[in-house]
Amino acid sequence: MKITHSILALGFVLLTACTGVKTISTGLENESFLEFTGNPAIYTGGVNVILDNKISFTATVVKDHTSSVKGTVYAISTGTHILSISHNNNLIVKKQIFVSAQETKKIVLP
Repeated sequence: MKITHSILALGFVLLTACTGVKTISTGLENESFLEFTGNPAIYTGGVNVILDNKISFTATVVKDHTSSVKGTVYAISTGTHILSISHNNNLIVKKQIFVSAQETKKIVLP
């Protein structure tokens, strides 16, 4: 009789231990995005971008679409950044920008 009660108790514990409410709480990812717009014919091969004098990458320039983001976007961290953009070793734009979480900042090239 003791063995039967022990087996029933163990079975009850195993059944109740496997179920439960699992909740997940998420917020916005801590990243933002850059999109470079201008005349792609002028900036063939893309532009060279230097972020905070540390990170360097080549970005594709797309035609400006005011209704939505249509071009390639580049993920960066949120906050204040110094952005230097050059093409064929000629500095085009150098400015300080601020981007918040999940914001896509459109950089318009002349």
